[in-house]
Amino acid sequence: MLEIKNVTKRYNMKKALDNVSLSIPQGELVGLFGENGAGKTTLMKCILGYTSYTGSITLDGERISHKNIGRIAFATSEHSFFPNLSPNGHAEFYASQFATFNRRRFDVLMDFFELPRGRAAKRLSTGQKNQFEVVLALSQGADYILMDEPFSGNDIFNREDFYKVLLGILGERETVLLSTHLIEEVSSFIGRAVLIHKGQITGDVSMSDLEDSGEGLVDYVKRAWNYRADRIARAIDELGEDS
Repeated sequence: MLEIKNVTKRYNMKKALDNVSLSIPQGELVGLFGENGAGKTTLMKCILGYTSYTGSITLDGERISHKNIGRIAFATSEHSFFPNLSPNGHAEFYASQFATFNRRRFDVLMDFFELPRGRAAKRLSTGQKNQFEVVLALSQGADYILMDEPFSGNDIFNREDFYKVLLGILGERETVLLSTHLIEEVSSFIGRAVLIHKGQITGDVSMSDLEDSGEGLVDYVKRAWNYRADRIARAIDELGEDS
């Protein structure tokens, strides 16, 4: 269980995360939705220990440290691989660092994305870099896989095909936390949707509950984010007063 309790992160005087609490059991596919600046990336960086925060984040009751960080993998469109190392070199390095590294999964995903193996990672195209980042995260053998807008810039066909593959390869105890703004695109395969706005969790619902209620994910998000309609109406009123 990944437990996030009362986590707050400030950048100077601004709260990027405001008293966030969230529990994520193993075996879930969770979509993390929010506009730019909502706190999605900051939350993931706090989980990974990339930035300081107040509150607590634990993995099966233990604070995340060098002892258990290998149970968490991270894929980001900012890229975290070694630019001068080839994909084959990365596979050898990961195998030396992670006893759980899944070389067969690595090979299958490399073939699926048709990625070259011998050239330096920095020589891959932007789309290939995004795909390679995901390959590494999924092959590490981690229990929790954090993906922060992993396919930014990739065409829709590649993304849709990958989501189908993802559903087919994940083990029952592997957990994915996927940060994205592509709500409709991922609604068919996630099991739970978490909404974040201005650093606060504003919604948390399972897809089965939404199906039972007859409400689609997009409609749920729109209802949860009805502040947008209020802001639009307020702006129109204020502009109307100036005309």
